Amino acid sequence: MIVNRSCLKEFAEKLHSLPSSLTKSDLLISPFHLHQENELDIYYSPHNEYINRTATIVIAGITPGFSQMKTAYETAVESLRQGRTLEQMAVDTKIAAGFSGSMRHNLITMLDLCGLPQAFGIQSAAKLFGELRHMLHTTSVIKYPVFIQQKNYTGYKPAITHSPILSTYAFGHFPAELNHVTGPALLIPLGKAAETVCETLIRQHRLQNLICLSGFPHPSGANGHRLKQFAKNKEQLERQIHSFASSVLNFL
Repeated sequence: MIVNRSCLKEFAEKLHSLPSSLTKSDLLISPFHLHQENELDIYYSPHNEYINRTATIVIAGITPGFSQMKTAYETAVESLRQGRTLEQMAVDTKIAAGFSGSMRHNLITMLDLCGLPQAFGIQSAAKLFGELRHMLHTTSVIKYPVFIQQKNYTGYKPAITHSPILSTYAFGHFPAELNHVTGPALLIPLGKAAETVCETLIRQHRLQNLICLSGFPHPSGANGHRLKQFAKNKEQLERQIHSFASSVLNFL
């Protein structure tokens, strides 16, 4: 287990004054503010500090949204109140906040429909968020929440490559994190923006032991084209997952 303890320690010291139920006015404040660049603001969240090095599936979004951030903070507060260590808190927040809410349901549904459970010998992708969590590492291309005028950043306007600070996270911190995964592992980027970053890093030989799945839609309910995109790409996704399973998993 790898945990960024120094960041967590500094973060934990700022939690004591927070209420148990949180809003943007509680969290999008200066003590948790990391960076500002033009209209972009990046805030701290603890749930991407834990790295599961032994994962065989890695799912990467573009950046945590406020809903995930809120879940992570509320979990962190409760975890520390129960006397758990910083390392345990990092795991607690990862489990609770990683693609939480309706997005997790949509994600599981699509993974099940494109044959991931059969390929990995499990009952359902839902198990990855429960008893088989040791098989999964969830993360984001930009590991901390990004907002534009307090609205979730979606990977565009600006494009990641047009922003120095976003590029630093996507092409610096992100591959450094993923290269802690010993692999081999299937990397599932969610949506085109995340996929573009992952494919660029693989093309540059900067990601080790990871095979990228192409064409998986972002599972957010805000993605109105999600179902159409999935229907179009379903057979291609099935072939890629089957190829990974037959060429990689059979030799583990």
